Amino acid sequence: MTKAAELRQKDVAGIEAEIKSLQKAHFGLRMQKATQQLGNTSTLRSTRRDIARAKTILAEKQAAK
Repeated sequence: MTKAAELRQKDVAGIEAEIKSLQKAHFGLRMQKATQQLGNTSTLRSTRRDIARAKTILAEKQAAK
């Protein structure tokens, strides 16, 4: 199952919690990059896109109400 399909099964509060955890993870990765401790910089891009995907699905659910 894809990440989007998993997010669509969650309720609004679950998606908001997922966004919050992704943003914390992204912040941690940015700090690692700033201190030159991050080896794989492609994880920054993937977490940024995961956040955008979750926000899009959240907007769709809120518009459907």
